[in-house]
Amino acid sequence: MRNHTHTQTGTERRSRREEKIREFASEFLTGENQDLYQEMLVTLCRLARDGAQRGDVKLLHKALAELRYGLKVFAPYSETRKITMYGSSRTPEDAPDYKTAEEFGRRMSEAGWMVITGAGHGIMKAGHGGAGRAASFGVAIRLPFEQETNEIIAEDSKLVNFRYFFTRKLMFMKEASAVTLFPGGFGTQDECFEALTLVQTGKTPLIPIVMCERPGGTYWPQWRAYVAAELLRTGMISEQDMDLFYITDDVEKGVANVVQFYRIYHSSRYVGDDLVLRLQRPVSNETIQRINDEFAGDILTSGKIEQCDILPAERGEYPHMPRLKMHFDKKSFGRLRRLIDIVNNDDSGPDDDG
Repeated sequence: MRNHTHTQTGTERRSRREEKIREFASEFLTGENQDLYQEMLVTLCRLARDGAQRGDVKLLHKALAELRYGLKVFAPYSETRKITMYGSSRTPEDAPDYKTAEEFGRRMSEAGWMVITGAGHGIMKAGHGGAGRAASFGVAIRLPFEQETNEIIAEDSKLVNFRYFFTRKLMFMKEASAVTLFPGGFGTQDECFEALTLVQTGKTPLIPIVMCERPGGTYWPQWRAYVAAELLRTGMISEQDMDLFYITDDVEKGVANVVQFYRIYHSSRYVGDDLVLRLQRPVSNETIQRINDEFAGDILTSGKIEQCDILPAERGEYPHMPRLKMHFDKKSFGRLRRLIDIVNNDDSGPDDDG
């Protein structure tokens, strides 16, 4: 009897707590995301109930606070595509790689894109210098050495300072429609493999990853040689994973690789069992037949690739865009990149670049 009474008391407590949370949310957390805010409050109550240590709570508090601010800074520019530029903070301004990165930033800005860098010197400053202050975001990290905000983005409203690497990395990838990497040290390698891992595992949407350097440079070719010799040869990655990145020492080719990716393809999401690719315009029946012939047999779990209109579960996102839908196997992302390249080369209608 005592156990039954205790269970009832616990149930009643939870019911009262949930009712108070609903009342609070109804008054202070209105809007389309009210249900998610309510769930976050429930998580906070559970955190308190767990007796979390103060240091852990401070970490969660500061991480949420800086993510909220970062999202606020980026929100007014949500419809403008952005490219994250990584590379060494130690690259001198008279170095060929600096000049190459500066030109890359300039060309991306001319294409209508904005540039995100870590806001420091070296390649980061080069990216900002090429794109210009108006087309630049700075995602800075507080370090006891090396990390000083460059004068191009300093004091700009599009500069965000982060305490934690993990929150900063999240913003780098969440806001980017592409990534380009220039030669750098441990940090650049970390960012390189993280971007590849996120795309390879489907934890971030498929995006162009371009590795660029000065004409005649050997940094990325030697990196690729290591990856092929020690990762691909031993089966730690697959052959198709090598299609997740593009290496060049030509700025024009690097920029073209990024911009071409969004020539017809726009974005993607999962709707139930379907992967839905949103397109700027329909593609020809010939292109649909080609991608079915080349890819349906190895990247789909069933069925075929079909062109369709918006699906009801997409909640009105980009309603006028045509779609491709497929039962994707959720692992063949290198092959999916090849498929998107074929879609982007469709010449059946007028261009409508994204």
